Amino acid sequence: MHGERGDAQRLPSAERPAAGSGRSRPRAAPGPGRLQDLSGAESGRCLPTWMRLYFYGMHGIALDVVLSSARRFARTGDPKMLGFSSPVLGVLHSLAHWGLERLYLQQRLLRGRPLLFHLLLYPSVYVSLQAVLAVLAAGEELLLPPPSLLLLHYPLALYHSQLFLKRFLRLQCERSPPPPGPGPAPGGQLQPTAAQRLPGSLRFVFYGMHGFLDEIVFTSVFNLVEAADGRLLGHTSLWSFLMYGSCSFAVEKLYLQLHYRWGWSTWQRLPVYILCIYTWELTWGLGLRLYNACSWDYSHYPLNFLGLITLMYLPGWLLLSYYQDVLSNVLLRVHYTQTKDSKTACANGKNRTT
Repeated sequence: MHGERGDAQRLPSAERPAAGSGRSRPRAAPGPGRLQDLSGAESGRCLPTWMRLYFYGMHGIALDVVLSSARRFARTGDPKMLGFSSPVLGVLHSLAHWGLERLYLQQRLLRGRPLLFHLLLYPSVYVSLQAVLAVLAAGEELLLPPPSLLLLHYPLALYHSQLFLKRFLRLQCERSPPPPGPGPAPGGQLQPTAAQRLPGSLRFVFYGMHGFLDEIVFTSVFNLVEAADGRLLGHTSLWSFLMYGSCSFAVEKLYLQLHYRWGWSTWQRLPVYILCIYTWELTWGLGLRLYNACSWDYSHYPLNFLGLITLMYLPGWLLLSYYQDVLSNVLLRVHYTQTKDSKTACANGKNRTT
């Protein structure tokens, strides 16, 4: 009784039961100007600018790798599927994607002419930016000649506006870690529920693209020191997407189990991560060697096993393992809003529902 009375006192006057009757007035349907995001936009916020820039750079590097790998495979038929990019291009992609995001958010100015925006204006700007990046990347084996560039990047522009940005701008980041699950775990920690995280397929794609970023940065710095030609150009393989995506996904599962359920500290978890990484690298290397598709060989390094793994890279794997926990914590705060009647987009780092 007391709970019902308190709830009635908190209701707006239009929704309180009418005097002398046990029925309540029907709630008025929201008008077009009051349309709200039913997916819980109020409980989260748009991804911060730094997070969007980080992802845009990673996404741009992934496109570089895919395009250059396809070119190289068409020319040589090499099953190693090598692709190329550089950290500098990653920064330029971040800025270009951010500018395209600003343009995409202005499509409401041409709301009455969507075909003009999506088929002409946006693709024109997209292709122009890619042409500028091609000029800045001149001399590197990354992009196609201008005629082919135009033909290739027009469908990529449609993908970018109709699929990528339309979905990406619905991602939201909680201000604090997600609330715990229905009950405490045996280790005393509280584990976020599966419904509070991104779908597994999206996390797999994120980890796969981040694998491209890791290898491009590492090989760029390594080649800069080794070649000493002043070019910060890195390489990776399309197979790395599957390797890093699956391995990081497995390590994330270990993180949730060891941290939230068993209460293990970071230094207790790191040896388990390292064992998982070396097992993954060795297994994938043995499989790819059967088809002459393995893109790495550590035979010239000391402390190697079959040329597929080496303890020389242990410090790097330790650093990446620690960073994996950071990425997992970030992704646990990100969720995707799915609505039929509204669309939440980013505008200057704030939610905007249309």
